[in-house]
Amino acid sequence: MQVLLRDDNTYQLEFRDGVAAEHYQTRTIAQEKVLTVMLGWAAGKADWKDGFMWNNIGSQVEADDARHQG
Repeated sequence: MQVLLRDDNTYQLEFRDGVAAEHYQTRTIAQEKVLTVMLGWAAGKADWKDGFMWNNIGSQVEADDARHQG
């Protein structure tokens, strides 16, 4: 799990579900939602991902990984 505060004051959240192909991202403007997700993730709650639409960006991550290795 990682969070980035972007220049436009939105939060970009990402997590990887095992392998690079299962890398997901979402964005929000709500700091409270970021806190809820992070605390839920850290506590191992099953529903920590709820409330967001997560986009699979695994193909982008795999391409970046391959570019850095080659």
